[in-house]
Amino acid sequence: MDVHGTVAEGFEPVRDAFVRNFAVLGDRGAAVAVYRDGRKVVDLWGGTRDVDGTEPWERGTAQIMRSATKGVAAAVPLLLHQRGELDLDAPVGEYWPEFKARGKDRVLVRHVLNHRAGLPVLDRPLTPEEALEPSKGPEAVAAQAPVWAPGTDHGYHALTYGWMLDELVRRVTGHGTGEWIASEIAGPLGLDLWLGLPAEEEAAGRTGRVGRIEAPEPAGAGPRLRPKRAVTEAYDDPSSLTRRAFAAITPFPDQNDPAYRAATLPATNGIATADGLARFYASLIGEVDGISRLFTPETLAAARKEESAGPDRILVINTRFGLGHMLHGSASPFLSPGSFGHPGRGGPLGFADPESGIALGYVTNGFRKTVTADPRAQALVRAVRAAQSS
Repeated sequence: MDVHGTVAEGFEPVRDAFVRNFAVLGDRGAAVAVYRDGRKVVDLWGGTRDVDGTEPWERGTAQIMRSATKGVAAAVPLLLHQRGELDLDAPVGEYWPEFKARGKDRVLVRHVLNHRAGLPVLDRPLTPEEALEPSKGPEAVAAQAPVWAPGTDHGYHALTYGWMLDELVRRVTGHGTGEWIASEIAGPLGLDLWLGLPAEEEAAGRTGRVGRIEAPEPAGAGPRLRPKRAVTEAYDDPSSLTRRAFAAITPFPDQNDPAYRAATLPATNGIATADGLARFYASLIGEVDGISRLFTPETLAAARKEESAGPDRILVINTRFGLGHMLHGSASPFLSPGSFGHPGRGGPLGFADPESGIALGYVTNGFRKTVTADPRAQALVRAVRAAQSS
């Protein structure tokens, strides 16, 4: 396998791990980027652009991020709070009156971000066509009754998170989350990162810009862990909150479909290069190319302050969440206890570690049946940690 790109002196272990991901862990096409103190120190790519193709992955090839999208989207309400436009401790219904229905008047904006809203499932899942309409997801969540008392427990809102966040942003700003990211974050920073892929980028994808992934998993398909664990059993039970949370769109749309890529689903369908994802996280914690960091010290502290921890009612493992970001822990190990970010189901990962000044982005077309800690992404994290300690 030919691996292309560069690593700065001292970061050679990351290249070794990246090569091993192809040789031993089955990666087909992937890229990884690492920034330290706003400077790119790792920029690697290899394999094929399409998981079932032969065209090479090139510098600038982008890929869908799945739930790594959540960490990017979470920056929007945090920045709106930083600007004084959104109160994290206000009821969601103050901004979105229709949301108050069926006992949701006490759901706070904070609960949306820390996965304590009690709204991980829909009694009637959306069809793929409905899910791609901007109004349908928010309408469905607004009509849904909580499955636990809001604020009293936490569980991963796999799909509903995106609809709640997007409608809040729209009610506050008049723009969807993808539009806001494009104008306020991606544009100024020059990020190859989109939530709602523009038509011109979709066209470029046919000649090497955006890769194609493996065929979508069947609705409700979960990890296949050996030996069988509680999370596997929960996925196998159609009545469980776990299965229902991931089946809030049934069947799940074809993630290679241009219509899916063009839609705005802040929980699942962001698209980025590895560099775009790493540069995004680098911009949250420090200056990048003369552009001041996005988060003030207060916002950075809020982003990584523990809001939810312990047994997760959806993922059936112990998880830790701040405000929209996962925090370093057994479910998703990052670089250090102060790291924050978000994995994507089956592979992708983006995070920042303020203490070391490190930000990492990893994207792949070879999705696996992992949930939060993919072996390939974790091998890269360990390699960065080794480089830091050498």
